[in-house]
Amino acid sequence: MNASAATQTKRWQDVSAGLSIAGLLLPEAVAYASIGNLAPQAGIVALFAGLLCYGALGTSRFAIVSATSSSAAVLAAAMATMQGGTAGHRLMLMAGLVMLTGGFFLLAWVARLGSVTQFIAKPVLRGFSFGLAIVIILKQLPGVLGVQADGDVVHLVPGLLARAGQWNGRGAGLCAAALLLLFLLRRRQRWPAGLIVIALGIGAGRWLDLPGHGVALVGAIDVSLAMPVLPRLTQEEWTRLAELAFALALILYAESYGAIRSFALKHGDAVAPERDLLALGAANVLAGLLQAMPVGAGYSATSANEAAGATSRLAGLVAAAVVGIIVLTLLPLVAFMPVPVLAAVVIHAVSHTLNPVFLQPYFAWRRDRLLVLAAIAGVLLFGVLDGLLVAIAISLLLMLRRLSRPGMSVLGRLGDSHDYVKLALQRDARARPDLLILRLDEPLFFVNAERSLHLARAMLEERAGPLRKVILSLEESPDLDGSSVEALRDFAAFVRQQGLALALARLKEPAYTVLQLALRDMLAVQAGPVLLLSELSVAEAVRLLDDATPAK
Repeated sequence: MNASAATQTKRWQDVSAGLSIAGLLLPEAVAYASIGNLAPQAGIVALFAGLLCYGALGTSRFAIVSATSSSAAVLAAAMATMQGGTAGHRLMLMAGLVMLTGGFFLLAWVARLGSVTQFIAKPVLRGFSFGLAIVIILKQLPGVLGVQADGDVVHLVPGLLARAGQWNGRGAGLCAAALLLLFLLRRRQRWPAGLIVIALGIGAGRWLDLPGHGVALVGAIDVSLAMPVLPRLTQEEWTRLAELAFALALILYAESYGAIRSFALKHGDAVAPERDLLALGAANVLAGLLQAMPVGAGYSATSANEAAGATSRLAGLVAAAVVGIIVLTLLPLVAFMPVPVLAAVVIHAVSHTLNPVFLQPYFAWRRDRLLVLAAIAGVLLFGVLDGLLVAIAISLLLMLRRLSRPGMSVLGRLGDSHDYVKLALQRDARARPDLLILRLDEPLFFVNAERSLHLARAMLEERAGPLRKVILSLEESPDLDGSSVEALRDFAAFVRQQGLALALARLKEPAYTVLQLALRDMLAVQAGPVLLLSELSVAEAVRLLDDATPAK
């Protein structure tokens, strides 16, 4: 096949993928708007903003940028914290929040902060997504069952149970049937499962008199593209929105970059985090100006695009065009869609995050189990935003707790080799009686500096007798803060008072530079010298220290 034919084939694959995912994106856009307590227009306009901006500026050939379930839930939680007002004012607040979210993305792009997602540990993010999926599903139940119940999960579930006698069985059955069909059609990746289910639901809404049986319909959807408007808000409102926008941007980028990177690794594609920050920033600023929802690269839509055979960002642009045609010609029919069917689309869209397989490794490895459970419980008990903040705080506290524990290894030479290894792990390793080699197993910083070097002193005092030389390896500390430098200076003075020679080894350049300044008066090679050794091996450090302090 020549290059021209191959290119043509890829274009047809993108067109086919765009047609396929369009059937998923439109019902999801309407469904996610309902999660955010917004009119369907907000989700549909966000879909166009995300697809067009990312298609023009993004890098991933699979990423589909539109409203996502998590962004909708976080948006709803954020708006619930704002003061009341008219519907128009609350729309301005929402638009301001989305614009500021885009603004944070653009600032991160300017500052080249593509690694910003590392502020949220993966166990926290996965636990958060799991708990968020539970919250989203539970919040669909009042519409499915035809009862009034609101509030957070703690109040929502008892409220639903208290009204068990009022539940609408027809609505529950309709939702269950739609869900079953969605899961059955999931096996046919190229079929527009969402659009098929929506079409069947619309038919049921038109001809089965569902409102007469207590099953609500979505109602008329008015998608009118307004001119971009800058929200008119007070300084106090902008300040509060900025706090919420920072959290929203962090969550959106963590979700988006996770989806983008997963499929890039799967197909060997390069990733460009900073370029994606620009695309996401532009998409959210545009969405905010058009009073639409925040957008990001959701895993479910991106996965569907890859499964449909997309080869470039053209698939997303084709999907935008197809959705536009549907909106212009068939949108009035969506008014007949039953609310339980819309709820089924939402539940199906978030169901992939409820797979315990994503959480199982943390329990098998016996690592970060508490973080996963804290994130899930935090979202369920404290709400979306507060729950995430609680989980992040716990992750930082656990990290500080681990790093604050002094980890000190005693090294010895392995046989006749040049390797120096931990004595406790290698039986063949031997230590010289005149030399104590210590290695800090954690980065040295203000939390653990005093305790770590106090432990080093204690280990030094235990090795009385012929001990004449001490090597402290700082290979785990790329840089040193002021507290660490002071603690090392005190330790060096203590070693010299004992009449011993000291070498600080495996120093990275920033640590080497600051210690040269801090220990300037101790660096002279005389009785009890202090040597600063850069990124040499421990064996080289032993040789240099032996040369500096010849045997008596």
